Amino acid sequence: MKIIEHFIGGKEYSGSSKRLSPVYNPATGEETAKVKLGSIEDLNRTAEVAQKALASWSNTPPLQRARVLFKFKELIEKNEDELTKIIVSEHGKVYEDAKGSLTRGLEVVEYACGIPQMLKGEFTENVGKNVDSWSLRQPLGVCAGITPFNFPAMVPMWMFPMAIACGNTFILKPSEKDPSCSIRLAELFKEAGLPDGVFNIVNGDKEVVDAIISNKKISAVSFVGSTPIAKYIYENCAKNEKRVQALGGAKNHCVVMPDCDLDQAVNGLMGAAYGSAGERCMAQSVAVAVGNIGDKLVKSLKTKVENLKVGPGMDKNSEMGPLVTKEHLEKVKGYVDIGIQEGAELIVDGRDLKLQGYEKGYYMGGCLFDKVEKDMRIYKEEIFGPVLSVLRAKNFEEALNLVNDHEFGNGVSIFTRDGDVGRSFSSKAKIGMVGINIPIPVPMAFHSFGGWKRSLFGDQHMHGPEGVRFYTKLKTITSRWPDGLKSDPEFVMPTMK
Repeated sequence: MKIIEHFIGGKEYSGSSKRLSPVYNPATGEETAKVKLGSIEDLNRTAEVAQKALASWSNTPPLQRARVLFKFKELIEKNEDELTKIIVSEHGKVYEDAKGSLTRGLEVVEYACGIPQMLKGEFTENVGKNVDSWSLRQPLGVCAGITPFNFPAMVPMWMFPMAIACGNTFILKPSEKDPSCSIRLAELFKEAGLPDGVFNIVNGDKEVVDAIISNKKISAVSFVGSTPIAKYIYENCAKNEKRVQALGGAKNHCVVMPDCDLDQAVNGLMGAAYGSAGERCMAQSVAVAVGNIGDKLVKSLKTKVENLKVGPGMDKNSEMGPLVTKEHLEKVKGYVDIGIQEGAELIVDGRDLKLQGYEKGYYMGGCLFDKVEKDMRIYKEEIFGPVLSVLRAKNFEEALNLVNDHEFGNGVSIFTRDGDVGRSFSSKAKIGMVGINIPIPVPMAFHSFGGWKRSLFGDQHMHGPEGVRFYTKLKTITSRWPDGLKSDPEFVMPTMK
């Protein structure tokens, strides 16, 4: 059985812990490897390694850092097929979806290649007589990232390329469910010329997470996962005087207006609700049908959900792959049971899907609920599976209130031909990322990703300009050089009169 080790100081590291966790191929249900689960001692050792590497890396000119990132970008492109297959083998999403998620991570690397421009400071001559002032951004120190199973390449790449480009060193704790992609990325980064100790990976579970939170050498923590854990990390990192950005759960609505292009809306919902088996923080799990569009919407969705092609991720005909684990599959099916008990109308039931030759895989078909009400658990809670709920709203205002009243505020979309409606919605929606006739409004790397309300704990979003601000600290210098003239002490607050 293959053993997946940690990656510390530029090489594999076995660690002090003997604990192991199984890694499965979701398509077959077979155990393909075991991953080492790190200990407090392993994390603390890694922090020392990262701290030692910081002195040299933080003093490396940004242009030289950028050249390493350019080479890293080339190696990711060269090894794209290998990385994509690793994602498919451990997460289960279909090949093209996995490839697309890798590309979105690569875009952050591309953005980080421009770090010399982004780290330029500001200078003001003569803020006072012969007094100049300027500001600059410097690295924080050792940073850490804790990432989820659903995007084993993209989400880590939201974090570590920006942190490292800014001159920090980095410790990544990927999901123990699919750790291999992160290890391969670390190997490629080393091959690109990254010095040992700048990028490290410690596999693990809560023990490593708590060790990250308490370690005094770590200055900042980035997290993506569920809201309860995001809140836990945010609160405890703050207690330990760390900078933190913690992205939590979501319940993304798609508002379908009566005047929309219905085919466009339905196709958008299909990809957004069932792509990656619904295991996306930007999945559209709620469709809000406004006015008289509801019956037509449900009818069109029903046909497409019933014909959804579910199969292993490497099958080119598959549109949706398996869920990540057997336990998660049972959890999602349990939510479908709850929806029925609550009185929602199950239009399409995918719970009993069986694939010949893949009977042990973690598959279910798409599920579609209609007549869902806002007090139901299947509406209020994040299911994180291929389950789409349809609610009815009388008008635009009622639909907007549904969006704004929900505890989560990650992403939202509206489908309409009315420009005034689209503009009003984008202005009034209390959501971090808004799409107009765009089902999954994930910002490009040169903008920033993040939600509102209980979808984000912390002040700054990820990657883009916000990423640069998060991974640096601002310093402002005010300077005057002696002019040879005598001056008397001043006992008042200095002003620039």
